Amino acid sequence: MSLFKARDWWSTVLGEKEEFDQGCLCVADVDNSGSGQDKIIVGSYTGYLRIFNPHPVKPGEEVQPEDLLLEVQLREPILQVEVGKFVSGTEGLHLAVLHCRKLCVYAVSGTSGNVEHGNQYQINLMYEHNLQRTACNMTYGPFGGVKGRDMICIQSMDGMLMLFEQESYAFGRFLPGFLLPGPLTYSSRTDSFITVSSCQQVESYKYQVLAFATDADERQETEQQKLSSGKRLVVDWVLNIGEQALDICVGSFNQAVSSVFVLGERNFFCLKDNGQIRFMKKLDYSPSCFIPYCSVKEGTINTLIGNHSKMLNVYQDITLKWAAQLPHIPVSVKVANLQNLKGVIVTLSDDGHLQCSYLGTDPSLFQAPRVHSREINYEEYDAEMKELQKIIKKATKPQDILPKSEKHRHLIVTAEVSPDLDAKSQAIDSEVQAEAVPSVTVKVTIQSRVTAQKPKLAVRVQPPLAVSCDQFIFDDLEPDSSETVVLSVFLKGNCSPSELEGSCRVSYNTPTELNPEGIPKVSQCNFKLPLRLICIPAQPSKAASHKLTIDTNKPPVSFLTLFPDFVDPSENDQANALGFQFLTGSKTTLLASKTSQRYRIQSDQFEDLWLITKELTLRLEEHFKKQNCKDFTCNFSGSIPLQEYFELIDRHFELRLNAEKFRELLSERAVQFRAIERRLLTRFKDKTPAPLQHLDTLLEGTFREVIALADAAEENQAKMFQAFTKLKCATHLMLLLISLWQKLSTDQVAILEATFLPLAEDTQELGWEETVDASISYLLRTCLSKSSKEQALTLSSELCMPKDTSRLKKNITLFCDRLAKGGRLSLGTDPATQQASVMPGGCATIPESDLEEGMVIPGSTGTFPSHGQITKQKSKSGIHNCVKWLLKSNAIQEEVL
Repeated sequence: MSLFKARDWWSTVLGEKEEFDQGCLCVADVDNSGSGQDKIIVGSYTGYLRIFNPHPVKPGEEVQPEDLLLEVQLREPILQVEVGKFVSGTEGLHLAVLHCRKLCVYAVSGTSGNVEHGNQYQINLMYEHNLQRTACNMTYGPFGGVKGRDMICIQSMDGMLMLFEQESYAFGRFLPGFLLPGPLTYSSRTDSFITVSSCQQVESYKYQVLAFATDADERQETEQQKLSSGKRLVVDWVLNIGEQALDICVGSFNQAVSSVFVLGERNFFCLKDNGQIRFMKKLDYSPSCFIPYCSVKEGTINTLIGNHSKMLNVYQDITLKWAAQLPHIPVSVKVANLQNLKGVIVTLSDDGHLQCSYLGTDPSLFQAPRVHSREINYEEYDAEMKELQKIIKKATKPQDILPKSEKHRHLIVTAEVSPDLDAKSQAIDSEVQAEAVPSVTVKVTIQSRVTAQKPKLAVRVQPPLAVSCDQFIFDDLEPDSSETVVLSVFLKGNCSPSELEGSCRVSYNTPTELNPEGIPKVSQCNFKLPLRLICIPAQPSKAASHKLTIDTNKPPVSFLTLFPDFVDPSENDQANALGFQFLTGSKTTLLASKTSQRYRIQSDQFEDLWLITKELTLRLEEHFKKQNCKDFTCNFSGSIPLQEYFELIDRHFELRLNAEKFRELLSERAVQFRAIERRLLTRFKDKTPAPLQHLDTLLEGTFREVIALADAAEENQAKMFQAFTKLKCATHLMLLLISLWQKLSTDQVAILEATFLPLAEDTQELGWEETVDASISYLLRTCLSKSSKEQALTLSSELCMPKDTSRLKKNITLFCDRLAKGGRLSLGTDPATQQASVMPGGCATIPESDLEEGMVIPGSTGTFPSHGQITKQKSKSGIHNCVKWLLKSNAIQEEVL
């Protein structure tokens, strides 16, 4: 930043929300007053043309209305304004205005006023040219060395130079190798046009070469005709500058020295007329505009360069002579003579700040106060230091950053689920093949105790469940205010969900003294959906493929008491059978024993047992809790249904393999399709017709194969989603049975869930099989290890899709075997586990050949493989901490919020 600021001589703001660019500013005696005083001409992208004659303004005064000579709105955006001798028969100056598709030349004239309001100015259209191509920029000059008049050259967006000899169109030429338009200027000393191409090269074209080259209108002629009529456009000289150019200008202030100036993105170049570099300056900022002007020192040239840091730098060749601070970022800069003041700097910003300034400084009137010697009062300094430390400590308190505990929540969100289903279902776009898909209403209430800025509510349920609206945005909540929204939940997918739970999360900001914009915070709550949302009462079924038995220590409870929403009160109170018909079509039966304290759940689908079993255990616990019975327990003494569980794992993994095959086939067919397209395009471009050799038939067949493969991949993706949902249901059931079987604590159940349910969604990059395999292997290596040799085993450094599920199934079997032998789940509580957790490297699965045989789960008839000697492997770091975090994440997620 400069110590000096550009001295404001005159400034104003043009319009409202108008845009300006590099070519929108010009200074000249456009009204031909003959006084030598310049006028400021400004055009905007909104079509406004303004002409100013500034007068100096005293501090505190506003710009006088008579400073604006003319303001007129044209119909089209103004890309560039220039002043020159553009009208034949006169050497007076005229104004050229470039639009996107039109070039207009105006005469600016003033009429002396008879009253105090001053002179009246107007513009008259002398002529205009309608352009066939979209214009980009223009330049002008005495092309061909003509005297007393200027011609105009316009560069189009597609690389065509259109030359106009005042009122008539001369010719047009296309630039060779054109891609994007660049800055354009004309050098009268060499009679050539200079531009910067997309190849980051400065290129010069002679006017005579352009005049005698092939006409652009004849570009569609045959090759033979081109060779016989006209010459090829050849560049005069080329210089590679290695960057894009922002602007280009030709300076000829001294007849002995003529230079071409190029402003790049990071460098400033000065070139000779033949393209050789005269000097180059590397810039340590991002420039925005520049203009060279005459220097008082002979043989040198001064240059003004504006940048995006609101600075205006003055260079004499490559030496920085002055730097001044501007109030805006300039996009165009000019040097003008205004009111007998020479060298006024005129700058224009992209939002319309027009300023006339000069370089200078203000005298400093500050005088340093006299230093008085005094004795140091240490007690006063200590008291002041303590006060400052209190302020610092108050400013760095963590409670303004970290979320508060639940009892100090500033915003409370609650969700109330209606006890009855909606009379008129709100289900939309449901894929369930049922006569009626019910929905239930959830009422969410947000109560704020303080000011809550930008509150946003997100409601989430487990797919295939869906909500009628899952995002809500509210206005800022005032203290002690509340907002209420109502939404509906229904079954959208054609499969049963793994959980009948949902969550509401509200994100908001609370402002503080240190942070007025607000500190981001989150408040959440969960809600439970009724079982009637996904199933209806049905007749019990006696036969079923899958059966489970839950033991209790209390007499059986009547189903009329446990499931009043599924049992008709008119039926016998001692009914011991209850049927559930899922909306997806499957049926599950719940039986209560008359002689023992057992309940049986049976169904033809293994995954359908989960929701009914969970609902049964929850309602039993609630029933006995209301009766103040604290010793009620549920047990499972049957065999763990591993084979049924493994069938669902194999089905899910098979669909993952199919998805991988579809991806490979789609990639191959896409490559084949593009290769055929290239060959067909070559045939069609060939001037000599040649047979297609059935390439069109092959292209059509390949296209049909791509479409068929895409449809098959999409169908497989839908099946994989259903298979993963069923797998999650079965996994929840397995975890429930294991926890009842081994009587696991709450912490152990949390570790179990983090091990078997680590993913909310299943993807090809990170699937359920490899993630669960790594988690189980970690537990087998740490808390469930049998010896120190197992703790020395290592895991692979990355998770990848396995070839099959054999290792995963054996690890799950071994996991159940270790629990049956008294193993307990923990995260490094015993010394052996702590030692393992700090050892370098990760954990590995137990080798298949080293599993022992003869281990039987109580109540089961199958045997488990045995575990033998385990060989040491080289330790690898990387996945050990990742798997350990994975096991902890689900267990502590509630504490994080």
